[in-house]
Amino acid sequence: MGTTMATPIATTTTMTEAVALARLMTWLSPAFPVGAFAYSHGLERAIHDELIRDRTSLTAWLEVLLERGSAWNDAVILAESWRRTAASESIDELSELAAAMSGSRERHMETTLQGGAFADAMASWSGGAEIGEKGPIAYPVAVGSAAARHGVGLENALTAYLHAFASNLVQACVRLVPLGQRDGVATLAALEPIVLRTAHSAAASTLDDLGSCTVRADILSMNHETQYSRVFRS
Repeated sequence: MGTTMATPIATTTTMTEAVALARLMTWLSPAFPVGAFAYSHGLERAIHDELIRDRTSLTAWLEVLLERGSAWNDAVILAESWRRTAASESIDELSELAAAMSGSRERHMETTLQGGAFADAMASWSGGAEIGEKGPIAYPVAVGSAAARHGVGLENALTAYLHAFASNLVQACVRLVPLGQRDGVATLAALEPIVLRTAHSAAASTLDDLGSCTVRADILSMNHETQYSRVFRS
């Protein structure tokens, strides 16, 4: 007697989730034209001052940024942008707040230039041109708004954003420290639970949860502006 094979059924929900995942992977991949590879977020100065020397010191530095630094604030802003867009509310003031929270001139440039580039690239998808039409837009605001418009879940968007943040900085340090690719991958593996935990916390956050305590990172970002020789823009 032959065996009858069950025919796979692709539900509408499954297909929608697959499309959302594919878009999220594209938007936050190294191939997306936001120029993230050009920014070190001040790490170039930290390496110059020998505060980041190896995998251990890099992992510790990024963990603090993710949990109590600029990446945490970005995640809170992204979550609020997602919620406001989903509710058809304005994100203009939110973008101004995100830009104002930049700890240095180059951090401001980093978030607004990446946000503008992201908004421009989003024109390839329906409705993308509406993001950032009224002026400069901060990067996490642009990503959060795009995610809400295209049906990407909030926590998934946060996880991908934070992972991309860490991955870009790890790649910068692979070039500058230098670190081997194995150390770079090991750093990302060690940061995985921190990324997931931060994304989960940010998904339930409000603007009252904004705040950081990474003064050294901010000072190094300012010092990087006047560094004599450098590879990265921030």
